Amino acid sequence: MSVTTETAHWPTTAEPRPWITEDWLSVWIGLGIVALALGWLWGADLLGWVVNTAVWIDPGLALGTFSKTYAQLGGAGALVVTYVALLAVLAAGAKVLGLDTRRFAIAFTAVFAFAYASWIIGSYAYVAVVTPADQQKFGIGWSLKLTNEGGYVVALLVGLVIANFFPRLAEWLKEAIRPELYIKIAIVILGAFLAVTAAGRLTLATSLLWRGIAAIIEAYLIYWAVIYYIARRWFGFNREWAAPLASGISICGVSAAIAVGGAIRARPIVPVMVSSLVVIFAVVEVLILPFLAQSVLWQEPMVAGAWMGLAVKTDGAAVAGGGITESLILAKSAAEGIRYQPGWVLGVTAAVKVFIDIFIGIWAFVLGYIWTTHINPTPDRARVAEIWQRFPKFIIGFVLTFAVGLALALATPTELSSRLPVAIGEANTFRVIFFVLTFFSIGVLSDFRRLWQEGVGKLAAVYLLSLFGFVIWVGLVISWLFFAGVKPPLAS
Repeated sequence: MSVTTETAHWPTTAEPRPWITEDWLSVWIGLGIVALALGWLWGADLLGWVVNTAVWIDPGLALGTFSKTYAQLGGAGALVVTYVALLAVLAAGAKVLGLDTRRFAIAFTAVFAFAYASWIIGSYAYVAVVTPADQQKFGIGWSLKLTNEGGYVVALLVGLVIANFFPRLAEWLKEAIRPELYIKIAIVILGAFLAVTAAGRLTLATSLLWRGIAAIIEAYLIYWAVIYYIARRWFGFNREWAAPLASGISICGVSAAIAVGGAIRARPIVPVMVSSLVVIFAVVEVLILPFLAQSVLWQEPMVAGAWMGLAVKTDGAAVAGGGITESLILAKSAAEGIRYQPGWVLGVTAAVKVFIDIFIGIWAFVLGYIWTTHINPTPDRARVAEIWQRFPKFIIGFVLTFAVGLALALATPTELSSRLPVAIGEANTFRVIFFVLTFFSIGVLSDFRRLWQEGVGKLAAVYLLSLFGFVIWVGLVISWLFFAGVKPPLAS
């Protein structure tokens, strides 16, 4: 079955538990990258060797190092060093997670190659160039105008091709197909990037934060109840299936389905099946919604960002979809002579998604209490401690990097604060790489034929009706109510 790493190996009492979870591992890796990047503030360029990809027409000029300090490495050298560094860190992580380190290392080599090749293709001038001036600069007459973040779409499509036409290759890669780990590391790093972005416009950032919280509360008070009703009344699912299904569609995909399934003591197959659907439909949303947002919402960028957070399920698809949406809308706006500061649209998506994730533990406890007390009474009732147990720990990393980034941006002397964007830029380059790995991994997990063979047609019908008939459009209306008229700051 095609499921995410969180669902691929459902724990049983007979299986040894790793001493660290994937959630906590993402926190420590993300914090480590940000900490090393901050060395730049005091003159220690510790991560400047990371590979950076520019928009290119000559392949020889596509790659380089982030910092001139390591320019002697060249583009190819930077790519190799970046691969080796990531392999060492992630293989060590695989070992503490109890994975086969050798198999992970071999599979990750191929995953990195496929993913980064997709990013390079996405940076090709005919794909990425936006403005007529840049077309003239590269000597081309047309382009797809996707910006270089079109590489995310390329990575997703490559993964889909492998999953659906080369199943043996997909199976061979699966040890390193860890979308939840990759996106959580990326989100931890993203906290610092968003902090530096928000520091210059604190009033706007605070307003967006409260608007996002209000939008989430309103959306999910509507979402969950309606989807639960549809699953129960229209399709005849019992409570064991309806609750995880409603949570997976309405709250946050895989994590919510697993948390709620565990809280109500559902059989493991229930959240596993729901999670499979979440991954498949998230792919469909990412392939459609960002381009739809560019067409109809390019004049309301913040509405588009919030919409991605409310409509697209799974952290990986939502946050990366927000990145694509931002790139497409900024490209469209630039073509119309309006240049917005990057980071604000993605920031709205990420903020909405983070608060949704915080909500998971609380909602799982509420449902668990109702189930074990009233619906299916058991001696082992839900405990308040389950809120912490089911709380996504990577959010702690996101909050820490955001707080540190914001404090440094506001409190450091001018000499240091002027270096901060460069330092965070180094870390953000790794965030981009983890985004690409996430997109490729999501694609590889999306074996449409195998999912259908599992006999989930009725579940898919509920998901299809709820998502495309209700959730997406309610999310759009709520995003419009709270974010219409709010614009990102103009680029200087």
